[in-house]
Amino acid sequence: MPSYTVLRDLRAPATAGPFESPAAGVRVGPAAPREARLDREELSKRDLPALSRDPQVVAVAPVMPTTLVRPLEVGDAEASTSAWGIGAVGADASTRTGAGVVVSVLDTGIDATHPAFAGVTLAQEDFTGSGNGDRQGHGTHCAGTILGRDVGGTRIGVAPGVERALIGKVLGDDGGGDSDMLFRGIQWAVQNGAQVLSMSLGFDFPGLVKRLVDDDWPVDLATSVALEAYRANLRMFDALMQVIRSREAFGGGTVVVAAAGNESQRNVDPKYELAASLPAAADGVVSVGAVQRSDGGYQVASFSNTLPQVSGPGVDVLSAKVGGGLRSLSGTSMATPHVAGVTALWWEDVLASPVPPSTDAVTARLLAQATTSGFADGVDVADRGLGLVRAPGP
Repeated sequence: MPSYTVLRDLRAPATAGPFESPAAGVRVGPAAPREARLDREELSKRDLPALSRDPQVVAVAPVMPTTLVRPLEVGDAEASTSAWGIGAVGADASTRTGAGVVVSVLDTGIDATHPAFAGVTLAQEDFTGSGNGDRQGHGTHCAGTILGRDVGGTRIGVAPGVERALIGKVLGDDGGGDSDMLFRGIQWAVQNGAQVLSMSLGFDFPGLVKRLVDDDWPVDLATSVALEAYRANLRMFDALMQVIRSREAFGGGTVVVAAAGNESQRNVDPKYELAASLPAAADGVVSVGAVQRSDGGYQVASFSNTLPQVSGPGVDVLSAKVGGGLRSLSGTSMATPHVAGVTALWWEDVLASPVPPSTDAVTARLLAQATTSGFADGVDVADRGLGLVRAPGP
């Protein structure tokens, strides 16, 4: 039988006593955050109607493959010798460093022995069954951009003052995983106090269709089943985001940042643009597109999916390499940790202000301070969103 992720809200509903009106049992204000539980269950088609009638069941979704947003390698001859994105987002001039902010990276794990993470308390949790540690390299590179310390005198981290990071391995050593791993990783990060959650990954809709077709499913049936799974997982993600928001009044909340995706091919045809996909397309997630430098100003990268909320530096990004040293990669995977790092800086800024700390306060500043200054003429607003994110000023 197929596997499903089931999200349950375990809070007992408030009820009225035998001599009270129903209104007497209503609780005003946030009495407690939603207590949610994720279960992976093998279910038949017949099981689904009964499950949907369970008042505790918030969402049900077929387990769907996920994959890292695969970056593009940058040749040694073209690679930068400095992390240009640090200056582009203004982190080099900011007085904020991310100190006191807890960041979570859900990816392929991390090379905890890399000098970029010296002095950082790393809490690692493996959801893939392949064991902690990064043998793919993607997660290490992303984490380095968010919070990495200087390596050989080169600054790579947007928020190098972050002292605690939650590293959830939700993609295996081959870069693949599934939606259940991701949902459990998100829940773990939020429950452990993540204030920023960064995801440079996506739901593998084409991969699911291909797998079904390879199993001799007709193409139209395989596409229909994959589409229904995608739609159900979008609803699951939206429901999980509601659970995350319910915790905001009790601990400030979590700003979730995700890559828009690398499926566009503007270098082939300017109209070959794909929209941001899950999880970036989910309600309440800050979706990120990638920009690159050019003689005329910042351009949207040819591969960057359209309709992001904001943009980050995503081409020729220098960061940590598994085993030591640095390497350059390109992708919305690289733009996303820039935005996550800037988000950590804004969290620190809000925490130091008289404003009550909340995801709304941080997100409002992140979006409001995004700039269109420095972009080349003719860049489509739908491709760059509100603009390039900017760190708090000096």
